[in-house]
Order: sequence, then C-alpha cells, then structure tokens
Amino acid sequence: MENFGSKTVVLLMMNLVLLLIGMVMDTGPALIILGPILCPIAESYGIDPVHLGVLMVCNLAVGLVTPPFGLNLFVTSSISGEQPMTIGKSAIPYIGVFVIALFIIAFVPQFSMLLVK
Repeated sequence: MENFGSKTVVLLMMNLVLLLIGMVMDTGPALIILGPILCPIAESYGIDPVHLGVLMVCNLAVGLVTPPFGLNLFVTSSISGEQPMTIGKSAIPYIGVFVIALFIIAFVPQFSMLLVK
C-alpha cells in the first residue's frame, strides 16, 4: 500500500472523516461499515486495532452531538421542545472539550491502551 503521509496526518484525516460520518450516521452501522475499511489502513501505519476502535467510538459519539446534523440534537429537541440549533449552541463548549479529549486519545495511545497491556 502506498504511503499517504505520516501517522499524524492519517490520524487527523481519520478523526475528521469519523466526526463527519458521526454527524449523519448512527454509531453501530458506522462501526460495521468503516471498521473493516480503516483497520488495514491503521495497521499499515502502526496504529493498534484497539486504539483505532477507541478512536472510532469516541469520534462517532462526538459526531452525534455536533451541530448542524448531529442525530442526538434532534432526539433532544423532540424531548425538550427546543429547536435543534438552540441545543447545539448550548452544546458548543462541551463539544470543544470533547474535541480536546479526542486529540489526547488520538495522539497519546497510552490512554486507550492502558488496560490492554
């Protein structure tokens, strides 16, 4: 397989793609579809499959609450009676913290691999 850049670039691209897919697709089907596609790519760059799994789940979970298409915004909207974008604006500080956590998980694999080894 041809190299498309460093491990850092691949992790950033995976984070971006998973966040975007997490906004429009539920976590279960996204994992089933993307897992077999991303696992060989990640392994070719030396990313552990467990680390990739944790990264995928966290990214997709953050995508579920990210405006404007986050599915959980619409669920919360129907429960609370508020508009989805009003809820999305209130969630922005939390999403910022989630994104910081995603970068820590992505670039410090010891956090996700602590219990495995």
